[in-house]
Amino acid sequence: MEDNSSKYQVFVVNSAKYLTLTTTKYDRRKKWIQTDPKEIRSIIPGSIIDVYVKPGQKLKAGEVLLTLDAMKMYTKIEMPFDGVIKSVNIAVGDKIPKNMVMITIE
Repeated sequence: MEDNSSKYQVFVVNSAKYLTLTTTKYDRRKKWIQTDPKEIRSIIPGSIIDVYVKPGQKLKAGEVLLTLDAMKMYTKIEMPFDGVIKSVNIAVGDKIPKNMVMITIE
């Protein structure tokens, strides 16, 4: 008989603790990792239409960084907070994958 006690995990939901048996699929899932808020990442694959910033440029929250074409929709990506552009890793015409770091902020 197989011992499943090692697969039990404690989950906390609204301060209540539950001892739960997990599945192999759950154990092998891609775990969520907190991303750096100073990295502007693509959340969907697409093409870069325009880039409005360059390294060293000071921007305020809400200013447009770039235009991304994804699924035939043009999306303007805005600065999330005041800061200085550290690096721009994209150029007009680039086709980018999901989760790529497009711009880094200091």
